[in-house]
Amino acid sequence: MERYIGKHKTGSFDLIIIGGGITGAALAYEAGTRGLKVALFEKNDFGAATSSATSKLIHGGLRYLKNLEFGLVRESLRERRILSDIAPNFVYPIPFMMPSYRKFKSRKWMLLIAMALYDILSYDKGYTMDPTKRLPHFKAWSRSRTLATEHCVKPQGLTGSTVYYDCQSIFPERLTLAFLKSAETYGARLSNYAQMVSFIREEHQVKGILVKDLITGEEGRFTAPVTVNCAGPWADVVIKSTTTGNTKHNIRRSEGIHIVTRKICEDHAVTVMTKQDRHIMVMPWRGHSLIGTTDKEYFGNPDDYKVSKASIIGLLEDINDNFNGADLKYEDVLFFYGGLRPLADTDTENSYESSRKYEVFDNADEGLDGLFTVEGGKYTTSRQLAVDVLKKIQRKLKTNLPKETTHKQPLYGSDIKNMEMFLSELRNGYPDFSTATVEYLGKNYGTESHAIFQLARKNSNLAEVLNDDGEILAEVAYALQKEQALTLSDILFRRTGIGTLGNPGDVVIKKTVVLAADYLNWDEAKRKDEIRKVQQRFMLPTV
Repeated sequence: MERYIGKHKTGSFDLIIIGGGITGAALAYEAGTRGLKVALFEKNDFGAATSSATSKLIHGGLRYLKNLEFGLVRESLRERRILSDIAPNFVYPIPFMMPSYRKFKSRKWMLLIAMALYDILSYDKGYTMDPTKRLPHFKAWSRSRTLATEHCVKPQGLTGSTVYYDCQSIFPERLTLAFLKSAETYGARLSNYAQMVSFIREEHQVKGILVKDLITGEEGRFTAPVTVNCAGPWADVVIKSTTTGNTKHNIRRSEGIHIVTRKICEDHAVTVMTKQDRHIMVMPWRGHSLIGTTDKEYFGNPDDYKVSKASIIGLLEDINDNFNGADLKYEDVLFFYGGLRPLADTDTENSYESSRKYEVFDNADEGLDGLFTVEGGKYTTSRQLAVDVLKKIQRKLKTNLPKETTHKQPLYGSDIKNMEMFLSELRNGYPDFSTATVEYLGKNYGTESHAIFQLARKNSNLAEVLNDDGEILAEVAYALQKEQALTLSDILFRRTGIGTLGNPGDVVIKKTVVLAADYLNWDEAKRKDEIRKVQQRFMLPTV
């Protein structure tokens, strides 16, 4: 990957995208495959906000059936299958268990009906290219089988459980990156740490944007007949900060936090309803439990958002109240993260009941012709959202674009027909690496893993194993050389998983900093500042 704004301060394109989360990434890829010349600008790092604050799921959204959102659920289920096909190294079937209790008898029958409908709406789930990605139908389990399988389920009043399958996205940040890399193969120009300063306007026409390179402080001028605002929770902020403020776009924002703890359940993602009639999940992830999520409306400036101590404590209380033997304390939290979801739905009183549908607005009636704004959406449907945006862009440009192909071509590094066979071939091809390293790199880098193995073979220092997952120092070198990593946080939290299970220790951090400093020419003051920022990220909030 090449950081475009680092070498160019002017440019003319067919399409400019503001925002480098999954929405912007998918749109850049989709537009590139249709022959459009694209530039994408992200004010932070790629996928650093909402796209990295997910429950790490690619799912249909079972709970949306309650609101009769059949179209949204069907679209999500179709996209789940497509992502299993085009990104098989990132997307894996995961069994969900939903315990049933005597006091909620009516809910049990509603759930069984919903599950039957969910299976019907996912009628094509058996048609994945990789046979290992095919999902079974749901099953109703007895009380005894439920308790024998998952000891974290509370036995009091338990009548049984329903088990069904969705998919887990094991590394959403790298999946977002795969979309961006795919876009770049079609000519997209990508820039992180590139903040939009203002629109370039001619009367009521948006002709492009002025962008500040946050690394050098220099400004660039980039033009295009169409600009798409994919800033997520910042979408309305982008418009209001660069106009007179006369806009009808007011994004609703919902806070969702997650925590990582020791493993408290086994192999199922166990979902229960709280007293507040809200679902929480304990999901298996990298030998630990990933727990989430909260869903509380946020009213402040999205730039000021931080995970609070109260939010973490509230989630811990819900887990301890609803899961057998959890007994989690504040200090048991190994890692935490939170983000803001942009909601297009303004009709419901609380954010939990809000739809995760998306809307695409033409801002022409606000005096911003040539600008589109995307609101709402969910990670799973980002590719289809991009397809829908392209339909509007096609009409705006008064042209006929080539047909959609992204639903059937693998993402960058993901041209793998069968994951089990691929991993077996990697194990045979790289016997000098541990099974843990081979499987971690194979899953999180796909066919790109060959390049990382070669880096480690050329320099034995880069073959050093950094954690129980088998991650190696060559991943850090690869992030710096090939993936636009510019900060220690980029490396630890979004290019690798070295920091996402908690603090990896001073030794690992120091070795990572040495590589980064050498490649990025950091002086001693910069090294210390990067370490300070990362250490703050590992500290549990005190307020």
